[in-house]
Amino acid sequence: MLKLIPLGGLGEIGMNMMAVEYQDTMFVIDVGLMFPEDYMLGVDYVIPDMSYLKQNAKKIAGIVLTHAHEDHIGALPYLLKDVRAPVFGTPFTLGLAQHKLEEFDLLSNTALHAVHPRETLKIGAIDLEFIRVNHSVVDGVGIAMRTPYGTIIHTGDFKLSDTCIAGMATDVNSFARYGEEGVLALLSDSTNVESSGYTISDCDIGESLSAISQRCNGRIIIALFASNIGRIQQIVDIALKADRKILFNGHSIEVSVNIARQLGYLYIPPMMEIDIDQVNQYSDDEIIIVTTGSQGEPMSALARMAAGNHRQIKIKADDTVILSSKFIPGNEKAITNIINDLFRNGANVVYEKIAKVHVSGHAFQEELKLMMRLTRPKYFIPIHGEYRHLVQHARLAESEGIAKENILLAQNGQIITFGPDGASIADQVFTGRLMIDGKGIGDVGRSVLKERRMLSEEGMVVVNMAFDEETGVIIYGPDVVSKGFVFETETGHLLDDAQCVILEIVEDVPPETPDRAEVIRTRIQTALKQYFFFTIGRRPVIMPFILEV
Repeated sequence: MLKLIPLGGLGEIGMNMMAVEYQDTMFVIDVGLMFPEDYMLGVDYVIPDMSYLKQNAKKIAGIVLTHAHEDHIGALPYLLKDVRAPVFGTPFTLGLAQHKLEEFDLLSNTALHAVHPRETLKIGAIDLEFIRVNHSVVDGVGIAMRTPYGTIIHTGDFKLSDTCIAGMATDVNSFARYGEEGVLALLSDSTNVESSGYTISDCDIGESLSAISQRCNGRIIIALFASNIGRIQQIVDIALKADRKILFNGHSIEVSVNIARQLGYLYIPPMMEIDIDQVNQYSDDEIIIVTTGSQGEPMSALARMAAGNHRQIKIKADDTVILSSKFIPGNEKAITNIINDLFRNGANVVYEKIAKVHVSGHAFQEELKLMMRLTRPKYFIPIHGEYRHLVQHARLAESEGIAKENILLAQNGQIITFGPDGASIADQVFTGRLMIDGKGIGDVGRSVLKERRMLSEEGMVVVNMAFDEETGVIIYGPDVVSKGFVFETETGHLLDDAQCVILEIVEDVPPETPDRAEVIRTRIQTALKQYFFFTIGRRPVIMPFILEV
C-alpha cells in the first residue's frame, strides 16, 4: 500500500509535515514549525512530534521542501539531528534552509540538492515533478507524484491570481496537463477557504505602495516578512523611480536579501543601497527603509524604532510607516501596540485595515475551485489548516462534483492509504506537538504550562525555614517572600499573619514526628492556600523550602 501520513498541518495553521511511504522507502514533504498560541507562556515555537520518522529513519530517502516559509522549513534542524537524509528544494528555499542549518551546526553533515520547476526527481518507486506556484515567497512549488497507483498532486501553498512579479506565476498548464492524464488524488492548501472570490493581484499592491510613496515628503519605512522577495523587488523599483536610496535593516531581512540577490531573484541597481551608518547622510525624502517587525516581534527593528531604543533610527514626525503584511491571529495586540507607539512618535502609519498594502499568498475559494477543475482528481484531501478549514474545503470539493465518499478528511497522525481497491483512512500513528523553549525540546508540557499560567496570574509565595535536626527548634525563619502576589509595603500584614500561620503549624507537629520536615511542608502549602484565598481571594503558588541542619 502507498501511505500518506500527515504529522502536522492538518488541524492547525503551521507545523506542516507529511510522510509518503511505499514499500521500504519513505520521504518527507516539508518540516515546519508553528508559532506558540496564547496559552503557551514562554514557549518560542512548536514543532511536530517526529517519533514516527525517527523510528523509521532507515527508510527515509529524502526530505522535500515546497517553499521557504518557517511553517514549512522551520523544524528541519530538529529532524536532521536524528535523521540523516538528503534535502531537496528550489534554490531560494535551500538558501534559507542552509542558513538555518549553519546556525545549528548541521550543514556539514547534510546533503542539499537544488531542484527547479518542471524538473523530476525519483525517490524509490515514485517520480516527483516540481510545479511552479505563486505564493508570498519566491521559488514556491507544488509536487506531482507519479506512484504505482496513480498521480497524486500536493499543491504546497499557492494562489492563482495574476502577478506582475517575474517568475512567480502559477504554472496552470502543468496542473492542467496532469488533469488531462488523470489525477488519483489532490492534496490542496486550505488556509483561505473561508475567503470568497479571488485574491487580488500583486500588481495592485505595487500600485498602492507607489501611490502612498508619492504622497510622502519624509522617510518611508516599510515592514514586511523577510522572505517576501517579490514585494521587496516592488519596493526597490518604487525607490528607483522616486530617486530614493534603500536601506535594509533587521537580521532576517538582510539574510533573505543577500540570498535572493546572489541567486538572481532580486536586482538592486548599483549605488542604490546604503548601510545603516549612512542613513544620516541623506535627507529624509531620499530614503526608503525596509525592515522587520510587521508582526510586533518585541526585539525586531521596527519595535525598537517604535520604542525609541533603536541606536541609529529614531522615528520622526514626517515619517510614513507601512506594515505590508497580514495581522497573523494571536499577534494583533503586539502589532497594535507598535502602531500606537509609532503614532505617539508622530509618524503616519499605514496598514492593511486602512489601505491596500498586503495580499495573501493563499488561494481564495474561486481559486481553490479552479485547482480542482484543472486537476480533476478522483480523491480529494484538504491539507494545511485548522479543522474548520479542512471541513469547509471538503464541502467546497463536494460542491464541485467530487463524490463525498472520495473526499478524505484526515487529521494529523491518520494514515491515508492507496491500493488496488482505492483509498481510505486506515490507521493512525502517534503524533503530537513538541514545544521549544530556549534550548529545551519537549521538556515543557501541560503541567509546566499550567504552573506558568498560575505564576503569571496569581504570583508566588516562598517560605524559607531551617530546623535544628536534633531538637526540632527553628534556627532560621520563617522568612516569607512574595513575588507577583502583593506589594509587601502595602499589605505587609498579610505576610506577617502568614508567619503566624506557619508557626502554629510547626508547634502542632512534634519534633519526634517521622519525616517532620515533609509533613510541615505539606501542611504549610495547604494552610497558606486557604489563608490567602480567605483573606484576599487569590491562590498564589506556595513554595516552602525547609532545611534540617
